[in-house]
Amino acid sequence: MIYVCIPVHDEARTVGVLLWKIRKVMAELVRDYEILVFDDGSGDDTAATLERYRKVLPLTVLRSAERLGYARALEGLLREVTRRAAYPKRDIAVTLQGDFTDDPAHVSVLVKTIEGGADVVAGCAVQGGSGPRSVRWARTLAPWVLGGLFLRAPVSDPLCGFRAYRAIVLKKVFRDEDGVPLFSTEGWATNVELLGLVAPHARRIEESPIETRYDLQVRPSRVRSFGMLKDLFRVRGRPWFLPTEATRG
Repeated sequence: MIYVCIPVHDEARTVGVLLWKIRKVMAELVRDYEILVFDDGSGDDTAATLERYRKVLPLTVLRSAERLGYARALEGLLREVTRRAAYPKRDIAVTLQGDFTDDPAHVSVLVKTIEGGADVVAGCAVQGGSGPRSVRWARTLAPWVLGGLFLRAPVSDPLCGFRAYRAIVLKKVFRDEDGVPLFSTEGWATNVELLGLVAPHARRIEESPIETRYDLQVRPSRVRSFGMLKDLFRVRGRPWFLPTEATRG
């Protein structure tokens, strides 16, 4: 089973189309799948939009009445995957954004790479001058802020959250953490934290180039460069990515 996990907040204008694109990709991939959406305190018509699609897609909606933030929404989705996964060595979780920045067409490549033997596949954004100024500024400074942690990461882009994970790896992470919240940061730093948590349990980590499409966003980007860099600075000194059998693919 493939679990497509999407945290959303006020994405009524995009989430419906995104879900339909995922349906098309999964139909072409010919795999059993479920879509898990975490509606993180949306105040627009996101809930109503999801309800319409729930009737025609294998869609489960997790919901919080109050805004929890990306980190807690993501953790809620991953915990739900580990609860549902009947075959954790085969089942796969794919995480992506609900605002069109992540193209669902890349899901098939991530899934096939896991099926080829990888335990984690990280989407790695093609570097360049795309995106709003706050995104370009934060991406330019992030390697410097993370320092050695960036250099030791098992993939070239530890910031991107568009990834696929073998469910057994996630189960081992939650077992080790024993009920403690996984993350202490938000945004890109959360993605770095998660990569650090799964890396010791992954025999093989690969990456796949993707193109982030900020030009398709119908709302302003929520990336705030100062806050993003501040959170990245908080994780730079953590002893992650120690030598393991995991290698860049």
